[in-house]
This record gives sequence, C-alpha cells and structure tokens, in this order.
Amino acid sequence: MYGVCLRYAKDTTEAEDILQDGFIKVFQHMGSFKHEGSFEGWVRRIMVNTALERFRKKNPLITVSEVYPIAKNMKYDDIESNMSAAELMQLVQKLSPGYRTVFNLYAIEGYSHQEIADMLGISEGTSKSQLARARAVLQEEVMKLYNPIQKKIVS
Repeated sequence: MYGVCLRYAKDTTEAEDILQDGFIKVFQHMGSFKHEGSFEGWVRRIMVNTALERFRKKNPLITVSEVYPIAKNMKYDDIESNMSAAELMQLVQKLSPGYRTVFNLYAIEGYSHQEIADMLGISEGTSKSQLARARAVLQEEVMKLYNPIQKKIVS
C-alpha cells in the first residue's frame, strides 16, 4: 500500500502520512468490509481515496489548454528496456500534484475521465487536459534522460 500512496505523494514523507491516515480508516471501517471482493482491493481503494482527499484539500486543479505533441522519433523499446520502475516513479513524483493525480488515476488505476472528474470535482475536459500535459511532461523528462543530443544540450 505504501507504493500506492507513493504514486500520489510528492515525496516519501507525504506518502507515509497518507499511508498512516489510510490505515486508520481501514481499522475504523473494518466492519464495513463485505467480503465480496478482495481485501487488498478494498484497502487499496481506501488508500487512493485518502490520497485524493488530501490532494483536494491542498491543490485545486486548473484547466490546462496547451497540449504538447508526442515526440515521434523516440525509440520506445530502448527506453523501456533501460528505464527502471524506480526511475519512472521519480519522474511521476516530479509532476505537479494535479498532473500526478490524474495520471495515476487514469494510467495506473484505470479510471475513466468521467470517473476522475467526479472524484476530483472537475470537468471531464480538465481531466483530459491534465493527463495530456502530464504525458507531455513525462515524455520531455524521458527525452532528457535517454536522448543523447538532448543530454548534451541540457548538460
């Protein structure tokens, strides 16, 4: 569950706080678990909701209008084989809270834009624009890491 919390947090300290708050809720509501699905899924949902509650209190989402094009000359096979899960997690944690939350809910948790909009109290269009910008930022960061020409420019 720490990994779930870490995806929504800006750093390990915030992830630990979300995890602690989440487990308090798990223990408080243990009687409401109906044994219809997996216990792990039930706990995961509480952790995600706890992270979202924390996010909504701290970070209002702003609609993003610019969408950046996807780089077509990237060799995804090379990047995929060279990039570790820890490196990807670090890149996701660098995203702004809004981008990170929508990216996690859509790409990792599998929610639709309408579901994300309902959870966060935003429009479906805002969810889509936040995701598009998150992907663009992640692509940009991956390019910096794995494109030798880009590395020389950055260095």
